[in-house]
Amino acid sequence: MNPQEIDIQHVAKLARLTLTDEEATNYQKQLAGILDYMDALGHHDLSDVEPSAHATEIYGALRVDESRPSIPRDMMMANAPRSFQDQFQIPKVIE
Repeated sequence: MNPQEIDIQHVAKLARLTLTDEEATNYQKQLAGILDYMDALGHHDLSDVEPSAHATEIYGALRVDESRPSIPRDMMMANAPRSFQDQFQIPKVIE
């Protein structure tokens, strides 16, 4: 699509933006650059490239779910400003 065919003011209206003539001209140039770049990418043979969600592999996003020792209860309760029957006591939030 030719970027000159795109009505920037219409796109701005859909996005609920008010653009000055100077902003519209600037965005028109930026959009033309983006579309030219996308057109250039379309000329490359990418048939042997695997589709991916990320540019690089992501490793170790989640740790293994395994049981580990935790803080002893008496040490944890020592940090509580107030406690009652081995539970944290907090101020009432809802009436």
